[in-house]
Amino acid sequence: MAERLLPGLERRLKAEVAGGVDFGRFTRGRYATDASHYQIMPLGVVMPRSIEEAERAIGICRAEGVTVTARGGGSSQAGQTVNSSVIVDCSKHLNRILELDVAGRRAKVEPGIVLDDLNRALKAHGLWFPVDVSTASRATIGGMTANNSCGGRSLRYGNTRENVISIDAMLADGAKAHFGPVAADLSDLPENSPIRPLARDLFALGAREADEIAARFPKVQRRVGGYNIDALVPGRNDVNLAHILVGSEGTLAFSTAIEIKLSPVLGKRAVGACHFGSFHEAMAAAQHIVKLAPIAVELVDATMIGLAREIDMFRPTLEAFVRGVPAAVLLVEFAEAPDENARRLQRLHELIGDLGFNWSHDGIYWGGVVDVLDARLQAAITELRTAGLNIMMSMKEAGKPISFVEDCAVPLEHLADYTARLTDVFETNGTTGTWYAHASVGCLHVRPILNLRLDKDVKTMRNIAEQAFAFVREYKGSHSGEHGDGIVRSEFHEFMFGLRLVRAFEEVKDRFDPDGLYNPGKIVRAPKFDDRTNFRYGPDYHADELTTRLDWSAYTGSGGGFQGAVEMCNNNGACRASAGGVMCPSYRVTREERDVTRGRANTLRLAITGQLGPDALTSDEMAETLKLCVSCKGCRRECPTGVDMAKMKIEVQAARAEKHGLSRHDRLVGYLPRYAPYAAKLPWLLNLRDIIPGAAKLSEAITGFSAKRSLPRWRSDVFEDAVTPNANGSEVVLFADTFNRYFERENLDAALAVLNAGGYRVQVAKPLDGSPRPLCCGRTFLSVGLVDEARVEAERVLAALEPFVSRGVPVVGLEPSCLLSFRDEVPAMVKGETAKRVADHAMTFEEFLAREAKGGRLDLPLKKIADRVLVHGHCHQKAFDVFTPAEAVLRLIPGLTVEPIESSCCGMAGAFGYAADTIDVSKAMGELSLLPAVRQADAGTIIVADGTSCRHQIHDGTGREAIHVARVLAMSLQ
Repeated sequence: MAERLLPGLERRLKAEVAGGVDFGRFTRGRYATDASHYQIMPLGVVMPRSIEEAERAIGICRAEGVTVTARGGGSSQAGQTVNSSVIVDCSKHLNRILELDVAGRRAKVEPGIVLDDLNRALKAHGLWFPVDVSTASRATIGGMTANNSCGGRSLRYGNTRENVISIDAMLADGAKAHFGPVAADLSDLPENSPIRPLARDLFALGAREADEIAARFPKVQRRVGGYNIDALVPGRNDVNLAHILVGSEGTLAFSTAIEIKLSPVLGKRAVGACHFGSFHEAMAAAQHIVKLAPIAVELVDATMIGLAREIDMFRPTLEAFVRGVPAAVLLVEFAEAPDENARRLQRLHELIGDLGFNWSHDGIYWGGVVDVLDARLQAAITELRTAGLNIMMSMKEAGKPISFVEDCAVPLEHLADYTARLTDVFETNGTTGTWYAHASVGCLHVRPILNLRLDKDVKTMRNIAEQAFAFVREYKGSHSGEHGDGIVRSEFHEFMFGLRLVRAFEEVKDRFDPDGLYNPGKIVRAPKFDDRTNFRYGPDYHADELTTRLDWSAYTGSGGGFQGAVEMCNNNGACRASAGGVMCPSYRVTREERDVTRGRANTLRLAITGQLGPDALTSDEMAETLKLCVSCKGCRRECPTGVDMAKMKIEVQAARAEKHGLSRHDRLVGYLPRYAPYAAKLPWLLNLRDIIPGAAKLSEAITGFSAKRSLPRWRSDVFEDAVTPNANGSEVVLFADTFNRYFERENLDAALAVLNAGGYRVQVAKPLDGSPRPLCCGRTFLSVGLVDEARVEAERVLAALEPFVSRGVPVVGLEPSCLLSFRDEVPAMVKGETAKRVADHAMTFEEFLAREAKGGRLDLPLKKIADRVLVHGHCHQKAFDVFTPAEAVLRLIPGLTVEPIESSCCGMAGAFGYAADTIDVSKAMGELSLLPAVRQADAGTIIVADGTSCRHQIHDGTGREAIHVARVLAMSLQ
């Protein structure tokens, strides 16, 4: 792939677009894919700061004879947002609410605003945009309009088309036009309107093709294929020209503002989880369930349940509402008044019983209804359901569930037969399918498992597609029911609609865009859907063998499975969420595709498969790609396909360190545990950096540590391993990490006091070889890619802990990133039973105490010390689901109200927040939610943060002192 293309075009764009223009190969590669299995390299990427800049950029492309593809969240599943065009990324800047009419329940927005962000702003007014797509955390209104998105509650609210009032757009010739409701004779349009002659031609086409449209357009709600020329036929009472743009996939015009209908937010809901012993019977039941007028009926099949049980973040949700081992669960949702919800839920119980299902039965008629009335559990179930695609894609083997027939929608009375016949087709072709989603409207997302690296599986894909679409046509359904046409389904329009309507679609495209400026090859004149030259895994796709340092054996491919781990990213973009959870904190600051887990994973995949040139893995561009990854491990838990970018970053840094060596800054960070014992003997000398005026600035150029932040203060009274354990009591071993040992020994002292007060016999882990150098988990070495040095440290710790864990003694630590490395990186570096046993016995301080309290073995004499505590969870606590124990332990203190801060990463992330080239991003990350929440807390509120780095960020950003849970408990001891 060439380094740069069309330098004249690039220069013109950079001169007129301040928001960002990038024609570099790494950036182009990141925009070459969406959530489909396609990959097409664009010419370049433009990120305009305003609609005016976007219009100028498109005008330049028009003048240069270059095509344009508009892009929002890049989560399209049919290949709509990939093209050999200039990509106009609307998501970074074009995201404003332009108008809000609360009384009229309408809003006008820019195309790049994300649905969840919009709904958060609307919630204060009791409103929302109800097209609740599963990708709401990253789907933009422009993208949803382009795809005519539907959402889980379309049974009540309809598709995007039914919720769009008007669209302001720029036509291919640069003219600006307003598309909205019009009189059938166009009498309400000004004579000089650029849309008047266009509308006249469109209405003429609609009149000419009215009979063919009536005969060939599917009569199901979920029909989003082709252009909406049914909106143009004579005799309609609701003529709205905007509807021809809805679902047009950016092929007709560039939307500059979209006016949408709003609805009142949902009140209290009732959910009935209908369990079935037979998938076929569940499908047959859907047509009866919808007669109870639910707002949604969503399918979760046995495959999805099984996969979700393997994902940490979803396992507790499943345990809360799934009973036994169902073949399928239909989630039936009611949203009426509370009394009516209760009545309908009771009728649902009666209906399922009348259909022959009972918990006491065996076989296909085993089943019943589990009521879900708790709002938090309902939200968790919604999160599980909307993650269906990613859960399905979490399979680690080379074959993956592939999207191409998943949008088919059939009338409900045919749903059971359709699914049975398609299942037979899968079996005949040697594969199986996964089913989930919208049973209420007959649009089930089904993905047969195929390996598109293999020619035989590509041929199987076509065979399945042709048979599936034949069934759909037979049932008078729609082959494109939600996710649009793109490359996947456009080829099949003639089969579904007939040649005459396909020619009409082409007329529409040519009337709007005669020179093919906008997103060519979608809806009309599309390439073959199985042309492997457009695949992410093309005919020549391969990865050279890699030398890796960690264990990737759970995956397939080169580097001992590293390739397969990287390829787990399916580009669905869950990491682009701007609120909730942890990932991806740096993206939340920069809004750059480069700085999101998806962008990093794509860059890694392209690099290891030779698509970014030689030595791309160790290049400066790759280092820049990963620079803002703070190794928060949010993706380890929150990415439904388990893309652990923190661990992947270690591999890249190790390869780069081997080739280029380490900077002075990286050496100071990595070797901290080795020189710490000596630094502690001369603390006054090292602390001069933050005492002598100008010293910090002078040292910045030498050390790489920013002068904008003070460094942790060295001290001579470090924590010593010598302790006198209780004579009796249960044994526990305390691991004293480097950071608390040398900088905040008060935390270790507090932990000892609490454990001793609880009657435990505490021992401190010490080196077996008698070395005066204390034990260390090795994390600082991992952070700079020195895996061999980290392994040395890990082996020392394992040797010291082996006598304890071999007899079942728990290992307790205070610093989450250090203690939890025994569960994660250490087993990936060091093989053997000892590493496994230590991983099984390693517990955070709070985990241990919460476990003991739950088992009735903890007796701490605690007194009230405050009314309220505000708790920030360390990223690794959240990634390993051990933040809840911290809250539980604090609630043991009498009279204490415990409130967790809804925050992502604090922004410090070890040395990240101290580095001169990342400190500004670090501070911005802290300001997203953590630091404002701390500032709002009154002076009597205790601020708690278990992470050393988190406490420093809070101090530097607010002036407040945050303390470890151990110190709070020690303060509360009677």
